Amino acid sequence: MTTATTDLTKLSGTYNLDAAHTRIGFVARHAMVTKVRGAFNEFEGTAVLDGADPSKSSATITIKAASIDTRNADRDAHLRSNDFFSMDEFPEITFVSTSVEQVDPANYNVTGDLTIKGITKSVTVPFEFTGSVVDPWGNQRVGFEGAATVNRKDWGVNFNAALEAGGVLVSEKITLEFEISAVKAS
Repeated sequence: MTTATTDLTKLSGTYNLDAAHTRIGFVARHAMVTKVRGAFNEFEGTAVLDGADPSKSSATITIKAASIDTRNADRDAHLRSNDFFSMDEFPEITFVSTSVEQVDPANYNVTGDLTIKGITKSVTVPFEFTGSVVDPWGNQRVGFEGAATVNRKDWGVNFNAALEAGGVLVSEKITLEFEISAVKAS
């Protein structure tokens, strides 16, 4: 029987994102009245965890921008266009951590360089360590969840349309969501 642990000191090592059990998503307000959720379905990433000194930990994620999925083919095509992500010219979105700060035993602030459309800005994502377990296949697995709100215009994602009743079609503020499952490299 395996049990979950939240003690990072025993978990130091390199981990690879498990794309089948990880979600990298976003939420945007649409037409000022509702939220649209989406995700990127193709990505890869690694994390180096240093349980003894979390400030020496790091993470890198590369996302295939064309894998955007909002469950609406027309909207996804529009998001891939020059109005939003210019995915033909900028096929990847990347995040490379620059620092990791332990806030308490289960919470960490991961700061890094987020690059979208060739523009790089620093972003801090608060993450909660949700635990670790040896899965049924003998893999050491860790979980983290986090979210951060950014202004999409900071990366040149500027498209919008005014609404007749006031306001705009798409919010400038976007919430980035991370539900991470990673497996320790052998």
